[in-house]
Amino acid sequence: MRATLKELASNLATGTVAASQLVEETLARIADETGEGARAFVKVHADKARTAAKAVDDLRKAGLEPSRFAGIPIAVKDLFDLKGEPTPAGSKVLANARPAEADAPAIARLKAAGFIVVGRNNMTEFAFSGVGINPHYGTPANPHDRGIGRIPGGSSSGAAVAVSDGMAAAAIGSDTGGSCRIPAALCGIVGYKPTASTVPLKGALPLSFTLDSIGPLANSVDCCAILHEIMSGMPLHGEAERSIAGLRIAVPQSVVFDGIEPHVAKAFEAALKRLADAGANVTEIALKEFEMVGRINAKGGFPAPEALAWHRDLVEEQGELYDQRVRARILRARDQTAADYIDMLHLRRAYIDQAGKAISPYDVIAMPTVPMIAPTIASLEADNDLFVKTNLTLLRNPTLINMLDGCAISLPVHKEGEAPVGLMLAAAGGRDAALFAIARTVEAALRQ
Repeated sequence: MRATLKELASNLATGTVAASQLVEETLARIADETGEGARAFVKVHADKARTAAKAVDDLRKAGLEPSRFAGIPIAVKDLFDLKGEPTPAGSKVLANARPAEADAPAIARLKAAGFIVVGRNNMTEFAFSGVGINPHYGTPANPHDRGIGRIPGGSSSGAAVAVSDGMAAAAIGSDTGGSCRIPAALCGIVGYKPTASTVPLKGALPLSFTLDSIGPLANSVDCCAILHEIMSGMPLHGEAERSIAGLRIAVPQSVVFDGIEPHVAKAFEAALKRLADAGANVTEIALKEFEMVGRINAKGGFPAPEALAWHRDLVEEQGELYDQRVRARILRARDQTAADYIDMLHLRRAYIDQAGKAISPYDVIAMPTVPMIAPTIASLEADNDLFVKTNLTLLRNPTLINMLDGCAISLPVHKEGEAPVGLMLAAAGGRDAALFAIARTVEAALRQ
């Protein structure tokens, strides 16, 4: 099992390991030519990371206590501002953009807590796909069945692969329609999507200002909680520890199981059975309100017009430099009218209200994060129709929560050696602390 943040912090505090050692091990994995570092990262901060690690080690040697997590290496998605560097967001279009004048606040808070950023993670260009393929910088292969070359999921593709391969103790991504949870589920780690308003979006290149959120990908629920608490500045410890016995879990039956692959269904059902056997009250509910999201997204949803508003000059001037699949999704906004956009706003408000009421009697809702295992990179690169279908399938379940303005976490529930499967637990917006308490309990129950 990969080390958690608390385990690493304890080892650093006791002198079992030094920050410099952690950083060197991380950099070695990134540089390993037999691994995925060249595709999981678009930029590596080797010198800066070594300098920061030495400074942390010197403080500890002098008996001066740095912050608890000082010296732990993390990675950040390529759409976050880091002072002195351009923010390409996985593109060639912005490769030579003006350097950022400051770190994104979310990343600055992590640095202030002592985390060391070892590099920028590859991603789907401009975060506009759940598949994770990037034609500019290559596509990092999923850790499962690596010889075949399966997709990592997106858009935080490099982040998930970096964590799963030990190239970072954790990584920070963004989630507009599942971009933290999809790659986490496909790569067998934990991914969190917070209530959107909790983590500042400043300094993160936008996809959809309506749906964007910033979340962590890591090795445990607790790791994600630590990172979220730091980035949000909002304490989570006020929520009481939960027991599996009596936990009210609702399993929606509308939309989320459509076309589910047998392996995913089996793993999901086995996880729910274990929770029920441990005393949870697992209830199937219709939740027909989920069907409203298809209507909201019928003409491209919020991401298309909001992305076009940001990209319209660039896409006109340098459209040929875009991943053409991403460009097509952005330009789909031209099929929307202002009236269509206003209709979406009204329908979303109704969806949040109605779905929120439907799930309010339950502690949490549970569903497969995605209904499929990762297909091969080659198959999707060769067949655009299959790419489009796969992208929509991957985004479908996670997007239900983004549209709800909720919070959600994906936990791995597959057996060791099998294709990764994610269990998504979700709650209404503002219930982040409660969701983390529940997710910790569920994670512990599933590990027994």
